[in-house]
Amino acid sequence: MTCVNEHPFKPWHRGSMTEDYVVTQLKVPAAVTLDPPVHALQARWSASLSMESLYLAFADWMLHLLRSPGKRLDLLQMGLEQARQLQAYLFKIAMTRDGDAMPFAQVPANDNRFINPAWQLWPFNVLYQSFLLQQRWWHAATTGVHGVSAHHQAVMDFVTRQWLDVLSPGNFLFTNPVVLERTHRQGGRNLVRGALNWMEDVMRHVSGAAEPGSERFVVGRDVAATPGRVVLQNALIELIQYAPSTETVRPEPILIVPAWIMKYYVLDLSRNNSLVAYLVAQGYTVFCISWKNPDRSDANLTMDDYLNLGVRATLGAINAILPQCRVHAVGYCLGGTLLSIAAAAMARDGDDRLASLTLLAAQTDFTEPGELALFIDESEISLLEDQMGQAGYLSASQMAGAFQMLRSYDLLWSRMINDYLLGERGRMSDLMAWNADTTRMPATMHSQYLRRLYLGNDLAEGRYTMEGRPVELKDIAAPIFCVATETDHVAPWHSVYKVHHLFTGEVTFVLTSGGHNAGIVSEPGHPQRRFRLLQRPRGTPTLSSETWLSRAGRKEGSWWPAWIDWLNAHSGAPCAIPAMGLPGRSEGDLPMAPGRYVLEK
Repeated sequence: MTCVNEHPFKPWHRGSMTEDYVVTQLKVPAAVTLDPPVHALQARWSASLSMESLYLAFADWMLHLLRSPGKRLDLLQMGLEQARQLQAYLFKIAMTRDGDAMPFAQVPANDNRFINPAWQLWPFNVLYQSFLLQQRWWHAATTGVHGVSAHHQAVMDFVTRQWLDVLSPGNFLFTNPVVLERTHRQGGRNLVRGALNWMEDVMRHVSGAAEPGSERFVVGRDVAATPGRVVLQNALIELIQYAPSTETVRPEPILIVPAWIMKYYVLDLSRNNSLVAYLVAQGYTVFCISWKNPDRSDANLTMDDYLNLGVRATLGAINAILPQCRVHAVGYCLGGTLLSIAAAAMARDGDDRLASLTLLAAQTDFTEPGELALFIDESEISLLEDQMGQAGYLSASQMAGAFQMLRSYDLLWSRMINDYLLGERGRMSDLMAWNADTTRMPATMHSQYLRRLYLGNDLAEGRYTMEGRPVELKDIAAPIFCVATETDHVAPWHSVYKVHHLFTGEVTFVLTSGGHNAGIVSEPGHPQRRFRLLQRPRGTPTLSSETWLSRAGRKEGSWWPAWIDWLNAHSGAPCAIPAMGLPGRSEGDLPMAPGRYVLEK
């Protein structure tokens, strides 16, 4: 017989470390041990979307709509008017010989789904006109409901738009005239090729293989191929110093801080469109950070770690290579936000090593971050934290899914139509290959980033702290060159423009054509490029974004030469080329660029 005292869990006596641990374990709330893995499992089935957040948005919209009889009456009248318009359109079609009539529902300017003339033929013209009417009605239904919060309204409008995009007549074989014509002309061979493309994509997805065509863009050979050496490596970054291509260089080196949500070589693509190579050719000593692709062991990296091991460590190395030289610092996307925090901390501490600050598609105020705000609320972030807590990081597929939803036609439906229905593989470009070379985000850092910047807007409102002490962007005295892009869905230009309200010094603002990546990778000679530029001198009033737009003259071509002119105006006279690498190290002993971290998958 087993006595009570022989029970596997021995009686507790004060002072026993083992038994203290057992009792402590027994007192851990189930909400701490059970809920996070359950939430993470739920997130896997909901594409990392908080269903509770969607339910709250739906309830907010529906309850307010039910108590608004006037809004419901307006929607009924709108539906009846659309039915009348569609009936009149059908009558006009019936009266024409070829079933062609002038469409009455105009396609939005940024919607390319129905531009092919085949959509004007019966019955496809009726299908796409009906689809456009549905879009208008649902937009009216989900917006302008009195009492609904702005966030919930935006979520409902977005969700209904996503469902309508799924049902677009262009997505299906028998309702897409372009696909039907191709199928008839090729005897169905396009569908055979499409089926083979689909099978290839499935196999690649299962095996984790790269995107088709990306093998033509090998890192270090075809992209990220500007000559240089890795002059510093720590647990988080490799610092690349690029070899000069001119006989003299400006005394102020350039430090590029890219975002770690992407690999750095978006700024060093092919030889003809590499921003790094362009800067080197203009007579600058260029340094660039290459971030480590984090894994589970990096889960506890923080924003302060990225500042200290990233910006601070690289500035220290550059100062050792080029003593007493001030630095032109350049930050892209999230790297620009990090650089702004670092510059504010340096200003707080009396550190004046920055000669200038260039921010490329980078936000410092997150009150209007565009459609990414749809995924930013307490419920969404909490779910993401539970999911990241299990893996230790945010995976590339999770980030890709969010961006695909934001641009579902460009990144998902148009590709499916071309690859699987038309049987045409799109030609892989260097930018597309880079976009497919994904990275991860450490759990702790990403949580801090979302909560402190997106959710709390701490940086713009003066609450952001680095190493426990607050930083203020208004303390930065270095001149600012800020670039935004017209069609940026990640950092909308109106949001980027708020840099004028946060920095008190000289701000030169550029608005260029293109999106978040293509607008920045805008080399001279690139067709159909244009930009606007206007400088706000120190101490002068700030214009509203719309006033700025009306006053900034439009210029054709790339913004890169204008930036070089600005950098030259804030630089000293050319001087001798500096040594490669830290003092005491032979250049031949330094690893060749692009280094090791960029190759990590």
